[in-house]
Order: sequence, then structure tokens, then C-alpha cells
Amino acid sequence: MAFDFKKEYKEFYLPKCRPEIVNVPRINYVAVRGKGDPNEEGGAYKKAIGILYAVAYTLKMSYKTDYKIDGFFEYVVPPLEGFWWQDGRCGVDYSRKEDFNWISAIRLPDFITKKNFDWAVETAVRKKKLDCSDAEYLTVEEGICVQVMHTGSYDGEPATIALMDSFLAQNGYENDFDGKRLHHEIYLSDPRKTAADKLKTVIRHPVRKK
Repeated sequence: MAFDFKKEYKEFYLPKCRPEIVNVPRINYVAVRGKGDPNEEGGAYKKAIGILYAVAYTLKMSYKTDYKIDGFFEYVVPPLEGFWWQDGRCGVDYSRKEDFNWISAIRLPDFITKKNFDWAVETAVRKKKLDCSDAEYLTVEEGICVQVMHTGSYDGEPATIALMDSFLAQNGYENDFDGKRLHHEIYLSDPRKTAADKLKTVIRHPVRKK
């Protein structure tokens, strides 16, 4: 059976509906950076997702090619994730989506090296006729964070974030956003196939003890 990150690391992908503190380890991603409203039809965000999945699935299916990756085992491609920020703000303002900076990302297994990644980008470009030059091999170590499962539309996230902030205040923590520690979302539902009120999204914020 293929390794499934969501099932093997439930503490990071299937949190409770009430906030909790977690210590997130170092994780490697295939990532694409961009700016602007993610809902823009044909915009940079939609193009970024196409690049991410092209590279991620090239790596996943590499065992069926002549290219062999040391330590490879079959796995389920992890869910889409996003790191979000707006210049000059602590956290994000959902009413100003055009001001978003984002890093869209998909987790990579630990056995995927930069060399393997470069092979996948080159192969995806050749086989899928897609410009993947914006793809990067990104390593993130989030450390101590607060996270929660948000159920509902993306525009309804501020209410859930308010619960997170209340939890922090009651437990001696505070948000710790900076240029590297960002608002983080993990998308467990496909918005094309799921009603807005049933979407499940992990929301994660960097924190520190007061």
C-alpha cells in the first residue's frame, strides 16, 4: 500500500477543530512563488498549481522510468499547501486578496534530493511541454505553531483565526510572524468538487511563548 502522509502524520494533517500547539519538523517541498489574487481566472496562482502537480507527479511516477531514486517507495502525493503574507501586515487581510504574496507548495518525501528534483523539472518540461522554470526545491522548518482544522469557506477563516488567537492568549503564547514564519494553509478538500461550507483546511500560525 502506498505511503500516505495524511494518515502517517495525522498530527499535522488531521488536527482537531479546536486549536492546539504542534512542533513542525523540517520539510522539503516543490514550491512556486507569486503575488496577487489566487481566484483570478488564468492568473499566476492557477498556473503555479499546474507546475506543482506536473513536477510532483513526475517524481511520484519515476519508478516506472529508467531514472531510479535511492530509497524510493510508493507514496500518495500530499495535499496542496500555501504560505501567505501581505507586505506590512501581521497575518493576512482577506478583504485585500490582490495584495497577497504566496508560496504554493506540495510536500516531497525525504528521499527526494535536489538532484532528483532537477531531473523531475527537466522531465516535466520535456514531456508535458510546460514551463516549470518557476519551480523551486524549498525547505521549511516551521517549529512551534498553533494549528486547527477549519471547516467552511476560505473567506470564513477569520472567525477560526480569532479562536486561535484567543487560545494563544489563554495559554501564554503569541503569534510570531516574520519574513520566514508565515500564515500556512493545507487544503484537504478540492474546491471544484466540494461545497464551500464543507471545505476542510488546516490553518497553522507560527507562535512563541510570551
